[in-house]
Amino acid sequence: MLPDRSFFDRLADAAKAETMPRFRTGTCVTNKLEGGFDPVTEADESAEEAIRALIESSYPEHGILGEEHGNIGLDREHLWVIDPIDGTRAFISGLPVWGTLIGFYRSGKAIMGLMDQPFTGERYFADGEKSIYRGPDGEKVLATRDCGGLAAAVLFTTSPHLYAGGLRERFEALQSKVRLFRYGCDCYAFALLAAGHVDLVIECGLKPYDVGGLIPLIEQAGGVITDWQGGPAEMGGEIIAAGSRELHAQALEVLSGRG
Repeated sequence: MLPDRSFFDRLADAAKAETMPRFRTGTCVTNKLEGGFDPVTEADESAEEAIRALIESSYPEHGILGEEHGNIGLDREHLWVIDPIDGTRAFISGLPVWGTLIGFYRSGKAIMGLMDQPFTGERYFADGEKSIYRGPDGEKVLATRDCGGLAAAVLFTTSPHLYAGGLRERFEALQSKVRLFRYGCDCYAFALLAAGHVDLVIECGLKPYDVGGLIPLIEQAGGVITDWQGGPAEMGGEIIAAGSRELHAQALEVLSGRG
């Protein structure tokens, strides 16, 4: 039996109970990356523990891929993909564009997903057929928009400084062709795309838990999300999400060096 909306809500609420009391409170930060900065907080770790406990008690036969506490049963038919705080840098900076990501895979394909931003009270959920928004302005079914082409597109990426070498050249080539570009929204940018507010989200070096909960949100709102070769996005890497199939094709041509 597949999980339902109420179970995803329970997971998001459990994570919220751990993250919100620690947001904008000067929470302790640990650096996971020697020679660089890859932050993790007590909120990341405790939120993932709360999510995993509910999954393990309700669906013990399912696998779990998590950012903070390792993986179990990656070869199982049903797999939960968890990022308790996507956008930890935003979290520790007090910027409310981080989110809790929970994806649900069946046979390697992301079929359900959630992005929860508890500070703004916004919850984005893909139930297997449609993407739904719940927030301060009510509830609605989401739909991406067709902006008509690259020249009219609004593009988001977390940071241009994450790209290096050839990736940077290709990203900058695409950025030069859009109407407006903005930086720094992590998973929130994908939610904005699903809601029809922006047109392209481009990222590099993502892990499965960075994107697993977002793939269904984009696809079930009518958008397209793949890697830069046009392949599946489920395992992360260089990722492109677009509001329409035509825009996705145009952007891929530029990212491939042909456009």
